[in-house]
Amino acid sequence: MTETEILRVLETALLCADAPLAVTDLRSLFEDTISGDDVRRHLAALQLDWQERGLELVQLASGWRFQSRPDMQRYLGRLNPEKPPRYSRAVLETLAIIAWRQPVTRGDIEDIRGVTVSAQIIRTLEDRGWIETLGYRDAPGRPALLGTTRRFLEDLGLRALDELPALDAEDSAEALGVLAFDAADGPGPAAPEAGADDSRAPEPRLPEE
Repeated sequence: MTETEILRVLETALLCADAPLAVTDLRSLFEDTISGDDVRRHLAALQLDWQERGLELVQLASGWRFQSRPDMQRYLGRLNPEKPPRYSRAVLETLAIIAWRQPVTRGDIEDIRGVTVSAQIIRTLEDRGWIETLGYRDAPGRPALLGTTRRFLEDLGLRALDELPALDAEDSAEALGVLAFDAADGPGPAAPEAGADDSRAPEPRLPEE
């Protein structure tokens, strides 16, 4: 196959896929006749080809996919004006602690936040597919150790946890806000917030390392 034909096959597969495709998946398109390094080289060429378009080819934790560029979101949002759920500060702070400090137990989160973490908050994050149980601490009661999922990374457009922004002195919820997790889009009355059962709690910051 010529390089142009390989690019066309890769492009078509990625545009038609409903989930990110790993390099091994893409190699199977050619019955493994091209190497993984060659696939990555062609993917880099595709990224350049799409550099000036509304879609971009990105590498995520589970593979490669085409997605709309951030500056296109305000236009695409007009096709579906219904706003996504807006998560409470308590939910975002809990998620931030899990993301930056994992694996952590519910008790660890409560020690950092200084307030009780309700089962509803944990369930909200689990239902969204952002956190999961990684194991159990060898301690009385064997509390569950919580961590983030691959879905969490994909929804943020990240490949690995080390791509999360450094917290520095920022508030944990603000750090996730930079990543557009809370779907807030400007001033105005807030929609009902998911998991907002301790909204009167103080707004602690993650302690410095």
